[in-house]
Amino acid sequence: SLPSTSLFTFRKLAGCTLFITGASRGIGKAIALKAAKDGANIVIAAKTAEPHPTLPGTIYTAAAEIEAAGGKALPCVVNVREEHQIINAVEKAVKTFGGIDILVNNASAISLTGTLETETKKVNLMMEVNVRGTYLTSKTCLPYLRKSKNPHILNLSPPMNLNPMWFKNHCAYTISKYGMSMCVLGMAEEFRGEVAVNALWPKTAIHTAAMDMLGGAGIEKQCRKTDILADAAYCILTKPKSFTGNFIIDEVLLKEEGVKDFDVYAIAPGKRDKNNLFLVGASQTFKEEKKLSESQHGGPDGAKVNKESASVKPSSPVAETFRVIQDTMSEEYVRSIQGVFQFELSGDEGGTWYIDLKTKGGSAGFGKPPVTADVVMNMSSADFVKMFTGKLKPTMAFMTGKLRIKGNMALAIKLEKMLTQLNSKL
Repeated sequence: SLPSTSLFTFRKLAGCTLFITGASRGIGKAIALKAAKDGANIVIAAKTAEPHPTLPGTIYTAAAEIEAAGGKALPCVVNVREEHQIINAVEKAVKTFGGIDILVNNASAISLTGTLETETKKVNLMMEVNVRGTYLTSKTCLPYLRKSKNPHILNLSPPMNLNPMWFKNHCAYTISKYGMSMCVLGMAEEFRGEVAVNALWPKTAIHTAAMDMLGGAGIEKQCRKTDILADAAYCILTKPKSFTGNFIIDEVLLKEEGVKDFDVYAIAPGKRDKNNLFLVGASQTFKEEKKLSESQHGGPDGAKVNKESASVKPSSPVAETFRVIQDTMSEEYVRSIQGVFQFELSGDEGGTWYIDLKTKGGSAGFGKPPVTADVVMNMSSADFVKMFTGKLKPTMAFMTGKLRIKGNMALAIKLEKMLTQLNSKL
């Protein structure tokens, strides 16, 4: 989908060997297929050798697709948490193809949970895959990369935005992804003039199997295809090794390369795609909230606010939502969820509301719950209504900072499942 006049339409990666972690599916496979069209050699360094019960693809099905696209494939079983598996795969790649020209550190683990809700094994997984795995794979490949004419390391990691909003909801995950980015900072300088080291991050959410699990059914309509990252990665990997130490956003780079139509990357063309994590700064958030506030309260010119609209009316969206929730309460919901949820809403219908799915037959309404809440959620009243009517996925609201959660994360996930059953009535 790059312009036909672009220099990057020539077979610049023909004969190059790419070592790509996590290349059996998703973004890693998309980058592999893009390079394969040039006739590149692809080392598929991923865990999945046997079909996964819920995730598509194995290293062998990916290899078949790469060969069909015009490349050569070497499938290797690699869990980047195991150093010996990395070393064995690198040695096999060098023996098979004569060297390594490009490393793409794509393998990553994610858990968007708060500090108290993140199990130690999840913390270990993210640190070992994202930070340690990236570091060890880079270390193992570097002696061979230094022998290449135009070597590159590309990490799928974000620019480091130190706004606390990106730490408070998923501290462990943020630390692990920024660890990958710090590898770029350090190695780009350490190997300047020898190996290019850069980071690539999507401007919007990208549709992958992981995104389906995080966002649920229908989330793909708010995402872009993996093709956009494949095209951006191709642009980076075909630049000279002097292009190093950069934190690149896919859309920004492709605009510079002449791409004008980004609808070709959209799952649902014409719809606004969701911004990805780590890209909304405090100033942008402030501007968006200020604009929303002005639209709700008569503009920035001091026009009078209709105070009556700020009071909760019987027919207001929030009150109506809680009425429906109350009407649909059942002993089955109470038995299956066993949790009390408190909502601190801001905006025109702000205030404290609750859903009690623990006490007797359950209840919902305005004010504090009859017993201490297991989960406290903070969000705007407008986003609350969207979430309970199926227009905003709770996971996406959480990822984008629209929803803040304190308490039992497992119960919050149970509530999300209940929402799918209520959507038709709300």
